[in-house]
Amino acid sequence: MTLVLLVRHGLTAGTGTVLTGRTPGIPLDDRGRAQAGALAARLADVPLDAIISSPLDRCRETADAIAAARDGAPLAVQEDDQFAEVKYGDWTGQPLKRLAKEPLWRVVQAHPSAVRFPGKDAESMPEVQHRAVNAVREWNARLGKDAVYVICSHGDVIKAVIADSLGLHLDLSQRIQVDPCSLSVIRYTPLRPFLVRMNDTGRAAAGLARPHDGGAGTQKAAANGGPPQQAAAEAASRLPFGEGDAAIGGGAGG
Repeated sequence: MTLVLLVRHGLTAGTGTVLTGRTPGIPLDDRGRAQAGALAARLADVPLDAIISSPLDRCRETADAIAAARDGAPLAVQEDDQFAEVKYGDWTGQPLKRLAKEPLWRVVQAHPSAVRFPGKDAESMPEVQHRAVNAVREWNARLGKDAVYVICSHGDVIKAVIADSLGLHLDLSQRIQVDPCSLSVIRYTPLRPFLVRMNDTGRAAAGLARPHDGGAGTQKAAANGGPPQQAAAEAASRLPFGEGDAAIGGGAGG
């Protein structure tokens, strides 16, 4: 079997508010560097045969942190364009709040298999899934059936790979969440892939108090005499898009 550890990059200054896409020169911020360091520490004792990264800065920094935390012989990070971010075309660099008003947003939510992003050199979502899954298969063959390796990539790319591993239609990939610096693990066998772990950020159960505000809104509302439902509504109103929408690009996490 081949064990693939899928890692999403850590937070940047614009994660969750702007669709960064392939904009160059976007590094991790202080939060992202802390996330990368914490994940690197968790993976330090895992025997790895390779660390593969999208060439974009935020992924490369995350992958470099994983490589730097390892004991013994150093493991060089290898870049692969096939794991780079989606080519969002004209959507690149736009605020998510603005994009959520575009008619195409609803199609991305419900039928990503029908989506080609607007503009020159933009990709369709099926093309993204094809290149990413094909790249995983290529690395599996190159590294061998007993290999364990890391791929550091982006939210929508990882969601497409996870959907393939589950045999899900691409349209159902928007039900999958991949948070910054999360770990998802797929075991590939000659017959089928097995999803071993998904969106693992190592958080304690206390972090699940309430999506988007970590329960802070509920506590504040209770202190002010307001009901929990009011806090939930207030938290939802701060989202740049609908409460039930998937964050294009992956979002900033719960």
